Amino acid sequence: MSGTGTARVPATGAAPRRPLDPELLAFADEVGSEGPVAVAGAGTRAELGGPLARGTRMLRAPEGIVEHHPEEMTVRVRAGTTVADLHAALAGAGQRSALPERGGTVGGALAVGEGHLASLGRGPVRDALLQVRYVSADGRVVTGGGPTVKNVSGYDLPRLVVGSLGTLGLLGEVVLRTQPVPAGSCWLRAEGADPFGARDVLYRPGAILWDGEATWVLLEGHPEDLAAEAAVLARSGAWREVAGPPELPPQRWSLPPAGLRRLPEGMAGPSGSWVASVGIGVVHAGRPQQPRRVAAASEELTRRTKAAFDPAGRLSPGRSLLPALPSPALGGGGGRS
Repeated sequence: MSGTGTARVPATGAAPRRPLDPELLAFADEVGSEGPVAVAGAGTRAELGGPLARGTRMLRAPEGIVEHHPEEMTVRVRAGTTVADLHAALAGAGQRSALPERGGTVGGALAVGEGHLASLGRGPVRDALLQVRYVSADGRVVTGGGPTVKNVSGYDLPRLVVGSLGTLGLLGEVVLRTQPVPAGSCWLRAEGADPFGARDVLYRPGAILWDGEATWVLLEGHPEDLAAEAAVLARSGAWREVAGPPELPPQRWSLPPAGLRRLPEGMAGPSGSWVASVGIGVVHAGRPQQPRRVAAASEELTRRTKAAFDPAGRLSPGRSLLPALPSPALGGGGGRS
C-alpha cells in the first residue's frame, strides 16, 4: 500500500493525522515488496553485522529536514540526511542532537545505534528518537512512536529499530528530540588521573575518556559551572585545558560500563592504542571485537522478531544481529547465525 499516504501502525496506537511526506512515499515505492534490498548510508559502519548478500539492491534514503520546532525541541528529518547537515541546521537555533559527528547519516547512526562521543552528557541515541517512519518488508510505510511523546503500547518501534542494522525496516524519516547547546564547554586532560574517580565527583560531564595513562574530561554548562567543576577536578590531579579529545581508533567494543576497570587483552591492534568512554561501556580500539555468544532466550527472541518483521528475509540480507560463532556440531567454521 505504499503511495497511498496512509501509514500502517502495528500495535503502537493511533497514527498521526499528518499526511506522509511525498519523498517518503516515493522511497517506499522504490523499496517495493520483492527482492533483496538495503539502504546505503555514508558507509562509515558498513562492516557491522556482516556483508550484504550478493545481488542486494542498494537504495538511498530521502534527504532533508522536513520541519524543526525549536520551541518544542524536536526536529523531523529524513534518514538520508547527514548528521553534519542536521547539526548545522540545529545550530542556527542554538540546538544539537545526540547523534554522532563522524561523517554518517541520521538513518545510519540510528540503524547502528551509535551515540555521540559525549553521550555521557547528551544521553543515549535511543532516548532521542521519538518517532520513526520506515518501509517494511512488504513495501508499506510504518509509523511508530509520536512526534512529541513516545507511545510504548505493543512494540516500542523507535527503540526496536535503533541498532537493528536495517534488518527490520528501512528508515525513511524520524523525529528526534533536540537539546540546547551549552553556553560553554572545555576539554581537560591529566596524566595518571583516575577516570572513575572523576566520574564519581563530577555532575553530568559530557564525556570522560581514558587510554590507560591519561584521562580527558569534557565539561559543559555555564561559565561559572565550568569553573566549579574544574576546581573539583583540580583536587585529584594536574588538569590542563586542551583543544579536544584524543584521536580515536577506528573499531568500537561494547562492554559493561563496570567492565572498563579490567579491560580484556587484544584491543590495541597495530597502533597500540585504545580509548575507553568511561560510564558508557564503549572502547574505541584498534581491532574488531570478537563475537560473543548471547543467551539462548535472547537469540530466540531476535530470530522471532526478524521473522515477524521480515519473514522472507529481504531486508539487508546477510546482516545479522546475532554473532557469527563456530557451530559446535561442525567443530568450527560455521557461518553467521
